[in-house]
Amino acid sequence: MYWKKLNHIEIKEVVFNALGKNSNYWNHPILGIPGTFLDSEQFYPDAPFLKDAPYMSVMVHNPNHIGCHTLVEESVLDIFAGTQQIEVELIKLCAEQIFKGEPNGADGYVAPGGTEANIQAMWVYRNYFMKKFGAKSDEIALVYSQDSHYSMPKGGNILSLRSIILNVDENDRSIIQTDLEEKITSARENGIKYFIVVMNLSTTMFGSVDDVDRVAGYFDAQGLEFKVHIDGAYGGFIYPFTNPDSRFTFKNKYITSFTADGHKMLQSPYGTGLFLIRKGYMEYVCTDEAQYIPGKDYTICGSRSGANAISIWMILMTHGSAGWQYKMESLSDRTSRICSKLDEMGVKYFRNPFINIITIKSGYVSKQLAEKYHLVADSYEFEAQWYKIVVMPHVKQGYIDSFLMELEAERNTLFEHVV
Repeated sequence: MYWKKLNHIEIKEVVFNALGKNSNYWNHPILGIPGTFLDSEQFYPDAPFLKDAPYMSVMVHNPNHIGCHTLVEESVLDIFAGTQQIEVELIKLCAEQIFKGEPNGADGYVAPGGTEANIQAMWVYRNYFMKKFGAKSDEIALVYSQDSHYSMPKGGNILSLRSIILNVDENDRSIIQTDLEEKITSARENGIKYFIVVMNLSTTMFGSVDDVDRVAGYFDAQGLEFKVHIDGAYGGFIYPFTNPDSRFTFKNKYITSFTADGHKMLQSPYGTGLFLIRKGYMEYVCTDEAQYIPGKDYTICGSRSGANAISIWMILMTHGSAGWQYKMESLSDRTSRICSKLDEMGVKYFRNPFINIITIKSGYVSKQLAEKYHLVADSYEFEAQWYKIVVMPHVKQGYIDSFLMELEAERNTLFEHVV
């Protein structure tokens, strides 16, 4: 895992060179594109700060990155060829450096978010089973744990896929093997032949990581037709850097695709979800009707801002692989420090050692303290069972210390009342 750190001048040069290769709406004869520059009253192109602001400059130029540019030699819309090429390089970097894929072995794009990226995977595999095996929609099921993100039931609803929701252990959040086996056996008896399996690389609430080899190995041993997608929307940009023995890579034969959100750990703008998939699968979602687009379209969203792809690339280049690993390890270390203090207080919690999320059982922290420090509850409709802390860059040590002191005071008061 290595890519070189670039300084601000080098990043500016790459981005502005890319913009130079794009056509622009101000001085090129563009008559047929149903887009234009941003409103010039609010986003005026001669703002003096833009010469030192590559991301904002791309936003003002407003390139459209519609399509999947890793699929074709030439850019899908050649008038935006420069910035689209940076997106191609970004996909290559993430697939090969972070997730250890083979050279030029992956397709992908920067989606509006992890929700779309997850649904994109479901769409690809549903169509794959239909086109390759003649599957009917009621023969395909979506398999995920009860801790999975709500994009799973949302995607199942949109694509008319039956959901098989697997129970997890209350304490270690692992998928219960007997529940997996019983539910898959029942599904097969009821006509399900094909399975889209979503494994979590850090769940939203707990930061738990599914045992992809155990679960996928079960499907494999049963001789079932299945595909595995990894929802790394949260963990995709931290886990590979904190766990050197990660099994969540393209070297794992069971894994075909990944989601990873830039707007979480990378601190990129919202609208920067990443979708990566092995070569040979994006073709199953080609929209042939999009014939007015050179190269056609393979994405759910269609038109999308090129600036979002540039933002992810810029952040990764600013840090370099070594800098990014240091940053993620530092967050993990701060999380461990909090856990050590919770252990001293006898507070029960869940934490994956490679993720910067701590989820405390609700009986160990008052609702008032949780609300004061904006801890997130596992439910706002029913009584909360868990409260979540996420150790992000904005979480200052002073805030952590204050919370822990107040939590300890609560615990001491409770102990005195019991005595």
